[in-house]
Amino acid sequence: MLYAIQDLQRTWLRPVSQFARGTADTLHATSARIPFPAPGLRIAEASWALMHRLTKTFEKPMFSITSVSVGAHEVPVFEELVESTPFCRLMAFRRLPTAHVSAETLSAQPRVLIVAPLSGHFATLLRDTVKSMLHEHNVFVTDWVDAREIPVNQGTFGLDDYVLHVQRFLRTLGTESVHVMAVCQPTVPCLAAVALMASRGEATPRSLILMGGPVDARKSPTAVNKLAMERDLSWFERNLLQTVPRPHAGHGRRVYPGFLQLTAFVSMNRKRHMESYRDYFIDRVKGDDAAVEAHERFYDEYNAVLDMDAPYYLETVRKVFQEFALARGTWHVAGEHVVPADITTTALMTIEGADDDISGLGQTQAAHDLCTGISSDRKQHHTAEDCGHYGIFSGRRWRESIAPLVHTFIQTHGA
Repeated sequence: MLYAIQDLQRTWLRPVSQFARGTADTLHATSARIPFPAPGLRIAEASWALMHRLTKTFEKPMFSITSVSVGAHEVPVFEELVESTPFCRLMAFRRLPTAHVSAETLSAQPRVLIVAPLSGHFATLLRDTVKSMLHEHNVFVTDWVDAREIPVNQGTFGLDDYVLHVQRFLRTLGTESVHVMAVCQPTVPCLAAVALMASRGEATPRSLILMGGPVDARKSPTAVNKLAMERDLSWFERNLLQTVPRPHAGHGRRVYPGFLQLTAFVSMNRKRHMESYRDYFIDRVKGDDAAVEAHERFYDEYNAVLDMDAPYYLETVRKVFQEFALARGTWHVAGEHVVPADITTTALMTIEGADDDISGLGQTQAAHDLCTGISSDRKQHHTAEDCGHYGIFSGRRWRESIAPLVHTFIQTHGA
């Protein structure tokens, strides 16, 4: 019922949002033509613009990466589908050779699989990550499908399926030649995927880079961790799961809806978001186009959310945040015991933000204690000071401080 109400609300608000946007655009054009200050017009324009932002429906964004610099030269970039399942698409960001950058130069650069989180937002949340890595790497990304768009007859998706997807994509790309970056939630299934491959005697990736994820959520528990520990699984099932209604392709599927996840995200930092929208209004009045564009770009991404299949969500809560199965050594995937200590040839790097309020300090670094089969000279940890959760993979600190460390680590352990 709640899902249907949400859809109905979106339908009702759509004409309001369109009218608000049209009015704001008209007022903006009018104030631009007036040769004297018109503070009243600017306030009215900002008011209607704010109304538009608060009532619009945020669809899945595009990566919109059309070119990137390689060395001193710009090369074109296009997206290509490599492989797909009903639940995920493996995307490649192909860089085209130019007169200054040869195909041989591009193909010789390391191959990196960036595993995007399946935790409410689309893979485009990693746009900055992808673009930074494209300067010196061949990049592939897991683009998870919104569960509300997956027909029920395609079956369900669980945490084990996530692990199996990672393994499948690694084999597609050639496991032994790939470096893996797992951002946030996928740190757990990616570490499990590599551990299982090592236990079987399969080739494993050249390196595994884990960034801001709950490898051991017992360490420095955040508000997210405490909620999972304070409630039993039935509470999450009763209060957070919804059935997708018609006319969505996935009608009848049980999901944790993106709009509920977004509500939880916002409530964690309600004051900060209110201040951000207040500043947006002020910047519109002042005509600070750069600040306005930055706000809109961030919230276009932040407010675009997807649904997660119910089994996957509940299994993640239970195994990762309640049983701590990976950290305790009790996790079995499709009947196979996950033993990180079996990893020997894959280099390991962990990255944390000192001010991360999603994955607390030490939760990602815990991977080093689990991966005892990796020699110390093939391990590295970095804590980014004055850096929150999103800052470790997006923004100035990521681009200027963290990305160069990742590149150096990949280069060091590429052979």
